[in-house]
Amino acid sequence: MIEVHAALMLHESGQPINEENVKKVLSSAGANVDESKIKALVASLSGVNIDETLKEAVSFAAQPAAAAPTEKKEEKSEEEEAKAAESASQGLSSLFG
Repeated sequence: MIEVHAALMLHESGQPINEENVKKVLSSAGANVDESKIKALVASLSGVNIDETLKEAVSFAAQPAAAAPTEKKEEKSEEEEAKAAESASQGLSSLFG
């Protein structure tokens, strides 16, 4: 995750996001440099419009919670709840004989 933050810092400062620059940012912050993570990050960001991706992420996060699908919980009748409680107590009594 820290590698992503380093890439965002480079992008924000107008620097190219390459392995060397990401390593420099991580090293200057005193972070552990993992070569494989850096290579994977730089490769995955190749050709990505970071500004557009960030705008999409912000607009997605700003959507109201009401737009998300919700599940309706079925309400149990009192009779069903009583049967479930009775069944549970019978199961417990069989454990303790």
